[in-house]
Amino acid sequence: MQTDQSAVTMPPPTARSAVANGSRLFVQELDGRSALARRYRDLVAEFTRDIGGDPSEAQKQLIRRAASLSTWCEAQEVRLANGDDVEIGPLTTAANSLRRILTDIGLERKPRDITPDFASYVTGNAA
Repeated sequence: MQTDQSAVTMPPPTARSAVANGSRLFVQELDGRSALARRYRDLVAEFTRDIGGDPSEAQKQLIRRAASLSTWCEAQEVRLANGDDVEIGPLTTAANSLRRILTDIGLERKPRDITPDFASYVTGNAA
């Protein structure tokens, strides 16, 4: 039996958590001024924009997971670029999980058109 979504009323913002009403990113306190927190916030905004805005709660959760995995992977890549040891297993697992989440929220592979225009084609065949 399905429930009619329109019959469910949302409590007012003052009765919801700070995360649910959009005034905070996390349940627990976090200094939002750190580079990682700013990057996370930017990714959440970009992923939300990529799906057309106004995500459902489920999409918000997937977007947040994707942003978390993205920032973690980026931090590991910085370590790798600095010559530090990085465990490739967890990085690969995180990258694959990130790809699956991005696919779930609507990231699609778009083939690139590599067909030359007519003038380029004729010029290329003449040479």
